[in-house]
Amino acid sequence: MRRTAAIVGAGLTEVGKVYGRTASSFAAEAVRLAVADAGLVLGDVDGLLVNAGMSGDLDVTLARRLGLRDLRLLSQVNAYGASAGIMVAQAASAVLAGDAEVVACVFADAPRQQGAASGETYRQSSLRAVGFRSAETASGFRSVNHRYALAASRYMAHFGVPQDHLGAVAISQRAWAVDNPAAQLRTPLTLEDYHRSRWIVEPLHLLDCCLVSNGGAAIVVTTPERAASLAQPPVSVLGWGQAHPGYTLERGSDFGLVTGAAPSSAAAYAMAGLGPHDIDVREIYDCYTYTVLVTLEDYGFCGKGEAGALAASGALGPGGSLPTNTGGGQLSAFYLWGMTPLMEAVTQVRGHAGSRQVERHETAIVSGKGGVLDHHSTLVLGGAR
Repeated sequence: MRRTAAIVGAGLTEVGKVYGRTASSFAAEAVRLAVADAGLVLGDVDGLLVNAGMSGDLDVTLARRLGLRDLRLLSQVNAYGASAGIMVAQAASAVLAGDAEVVACVFADAPRQQGAASGETYRQSSLRAVGFRSAETASGFRSVNHRYALAASRYMAHFGVPQDHLGAVAISQRAWAVDNPAAQLRTPLTLEDYHRSRWIVEPLHLLDCCLVSNGGAAIVVTTPERAASLAQPPVSVLGWGQAHPGYTLERGSDFGLVTGAAPSSAAAYAMAGLGPHDIDVREIYDCYTYTVLVTLEDYGFCGKGEAGALAASGALGPGGSLPTNTGGGQLSAFYLWGMTPLMEAVTQVRGHAGSRQVERHETAIVSGKGGVLDHHSTLVLGGAR
């Protein structure tokens, strides 16, 4: 059987409306927590991969802040929400090649400011767009919400997906978040609650859109040999893939209909020697309810245009046949880019999810999505082999 790298540590700071801290302070805390969780010390770390969010206060100088010395691997990775999966793939490749032995991967951000609108940082980033994206902005696409609304609208019109099917995603994920003590939103939702939430950009309601959170998360990747003697059940990195479609907003494009999830998952499945029917838990990048539906389809869990009906049937929620985003995801738990689905996948595969633990949890698939469907990463994780 093929030798696989292992995730052996996971660390999560306080998340949400946490003010007065910088992204670098969140990152340092997350790395320390992840290393301790693995039963290691900082001196054991010989690789560090950093993913900075929107607040611009995090880079490779984190190594100096942590007092790390004699690193064999140090880099900053940024494909936006796809970055976590790419970092894990790079860390796994490094430890299997002997380029490092213990690699920490960290994301942190502090975009929320007390008294300011939660999405202001992301809106300002869109308004500063240059090149072709600046023409989009001049045409009225003033935020990432506008651009994803266009993708969701095209998807819904093309496949005949009703608004209620988007709402079903928000409802099922809130049901999972009820049992997640780290989740920001834990009050159960009804379809009426969903429809009463205000429009952001039609067809996206407030409850179709992810949270904006301050905080940090980190994981530790090492060799299977080192993992065997550490504190936590190792989570094997069975397969990975990434894709960057380069969509353009023009006639004939598949924008909104098919995403990079399709080719990146094909690569990850092939590497793992598994297929959709072998996956127990799905942790899908859910910056919007729409992305859950289109990614489940592109991952092969149902046909194109069919994921909404699955969500409406209850299949994605607690007790359903396709448990998806079992911690509440970015819609209800917290938004730490690709680290949100990754952290929950590690928790589920370990069997440490408490009252929200999925009965069958040997394998998990994790997605990351960056930009406006511009970047995608896929991980297939499993219990130690």
